[in-house]
Amino acid sequence: MRKTLLLFAPAVLLGGCTWGINPDPGSNSVRTVWSGEVTGCRDLGKITVSVMSRVGPFDRNDIKVRDELQVQARNSALGMHADTIKPLGEPVDGSQAWEAYVCGSRQPGSSTPPPVQNQGAQPMPQPPQQQGGGFQTYPAKGG
Repeated sequence: MRKTLLLFAPAVLLGGCTWGINPDPGSNSVRTVWSGEVTGCRDLGKITVSVMSRVGPFDRNDIKVRDELQVQARNSALGMHADTIKPLGEPVDGSQAWEAYVCGSRQPGSSTPPPVQNQGAQPMPQPPQQQGGGFQTYPAKGG
C-alpha cells in the first residue's frame, strides 16, 4: 500500500502544476478565429508553438495543453504585430501551427459582435446596476 502511494503521489502533485505560460501584456487584444473568415486580412505568416503534453508516462490535461498553445500563439502574434490568429490544425504531441493576420479595418480585440439594433417600438431596458459579489443580471428579452 505504501509503495502504491509513493508511485502515484508525484503524478497527483504534478497534475495541478501550471507551467508558467501567461499572456503577455497586450496579447488579449489578439483575436482567435476558429472557423471564421479571414478574407480582407493580410497574412503575416505561420506561428508554430509547443508545450509539454506529457509528464513522464502521464498525459497532461488536453484542455490545459490547448489553452497554453493558444496563449503562446497570441503572445507570438503580438510580437509580429498581428491582431488575429487562426489554427491551421489540431495539436499533435503538444505542438500546433497557427496563421497570423492583420485584419485591417478591425481593431485589435474587436471580437465582440456589433450591438443588436432594436427593431421594436419599446426602448431596450438597461441592465441593472451591479450588486455586491461581482455578479450582474440582465432582463430576459420579451419580458
